[in-house]
Amino acid sequence: MSKKELLDGNQAAAWAVKLANVQSFPCFPITPQTEIIETIAKWKADGKLKNLVFNELESEHSVISAALGSQMTGARTFTATSSQGIMLMHEILPIISGTRMPLVMVNVSRALSAPITLWPDHNDFLAMRDAGWIMFCCETNQEVLDTIIMAYKIAENKKVMLPVLINMDGFIHSYTRTEVEIPDQKKVSKFLMKTKQKNRLDVKKPMTLGGAVLEEEYIKYRSQLHSAHLEAINVIKNVQKKWKDKFKRRYYVVEEYGMKNAKAALVIMGSYSTIAKSAVDNLKSKGINVGIVRLRLIRPFPSDEIRSALGHVNEIGVFDQNLSPGLGGILYSEVKACLKKNKNVSSFIGGLGGKPVSEKDFEEIFKTLLREKKEMRKWVM
Repeated sequence: MSKKELLDGNQAAAWAVKLANVQSFPCFPITPQTEIIETIAKWKADGKLKNLVFNELESEHSVISAALGSQMTGARTFTATSSQGIMLMHEILPIISGTRMPLVMVNVSRALSAPITLWPDHNDFLAMRDAGWIMFCCETNQEVLDTIIMAYKIAENKKVMLPVLINMDGFIHSYTRTEVEIPDQKKVSKFLMKTKQKNRLDVKKPMTLGGAVLEEEYIKYRSQLHSAHLEAINVIKNVQKKWKDKFKRRYYVVEEYGMKNAKAALVIMGSYSTIAKSAVDNLKSKGINVGIVRLRLIRPFPSDEIRSALGHVNEIGVFDQNLSPGLGGILYSEVKACLKKNKNVSSFIGGLGGKPVSEKDFEEIFKTLLREKKEMRKWVM
């Protein structure tokens, strides 16, 4: 039977690891991700995770290298990190995608130094967007748990065979408890039904994984990786539908909120989506028709779904909780590139280093879009 508990995002992630019957968990503590390790370590010590190999290592680089190795044997593997930790892992991430290993990792976002902050923005997560991983960004703790489980079904699909990176916002998700429904173990096990990993290390059938020196063939491998990402969108949609059928919670690669007849829309991702939705409700109660388009899937980039969601809207804002210095907002650049040129697409950068953004701030963004009716680039300070 499923049950409901008050869980923070880190605990929700740990529950997902337990429910997915993960076999290998290499780890290294870093704020604000450490509680995932602490929760799983306690369960392991209490004998509740007998089939899990718990391996605390000396650095994040060692963690991701060990994760690659364990996944190469076919063991279902999970790890987690934050901020500078994922930056230290970066060297290995393209190797994992290039060797088509269905590893799942959670990033608990924390702004990159310097200066040092413990609060979140999305630069650590988005810095990995070209590493070849499927990338999800969550809004709620429930979504964290559900997405980790779905990630294994997506990653292990024979048409995909790609690693998955799932983001939650540090402290906002990781240390805030909300009611989370924990699915029934038998139902989750039946939902996942692990398939045998074809590309794996086996002493009886020796093979090379990513070790050959290639020149002319290299581009073929990269094109295959790209094709797998494009194929993954349909797999993701199918898995999300199956999740709805079995667990009664529906997810989309792009979520629309209040978009029917909206005159202006804001594209956003992560935990601030909840505050922005409240701003939408407040404005609608005053007769101002606006909406939210939340990006849940970041890679592969859901261009068609974004165009469909924003097709009837001409005044569009993109809220970036990130900054590419010298360019601007990362999502803004990507969203604008996939839309028709007759739309006004404006950039709003805020929440860097976890600086709070209020309902009033989001209401003012919508009012500015409706009032100015032109493209703008603004900071929400």
